[in-house]
Amino acid sequence: MYKVKHNADGSVNRYKARLVAKGYAQTYGIDYEETYSLVAKMIAVRAIITMVATKGWSLHQMDVKNVFLHGDLQEEVYMEQPSGYVDQTHPNLVCRLKKALYGLKQTPRAWSEKIGEYFVTNDFKRPMQIFHYM
Repeated sequence: MYKVKHNADGSVNRYKARLVAKGYAQTYGIDYEETYSLVAKMIAVRAIITMVATKGWSLHQMDVKNVFLHGDLQEEVYMEQPSGYVDQTHPNLVCRLKKALYGLKQTPRAWSEKIGEYFVTNDFKRPMQIFHYM
């Protein structure tokens, strides 16, 4: 995906590119076994905010825009060479992905496993079930 970011006056600020896999072309049972979405229960979010306010703690939130790119793929996933970057000497070769990309069905699970491993290796404990899986 290519995108041109403009300033308020219409001039070009910067050019952005993002490599996105064609996950819509994946077939259940062949390319992936299950989909996954981590969703916070609203009651858990309210409980955390209440606890923070009651205890006088500070609360921080962050959004990591490239978070899905850190997941390691467990299965073999291939994609066509990105348009504009096709090797002219080997135009029929494909790319084997080692890391998750936006668009893949298994990307959310790969990220969740990666962050879960980080928490476990850094002695984080799960105090309660605040997420449910869809």
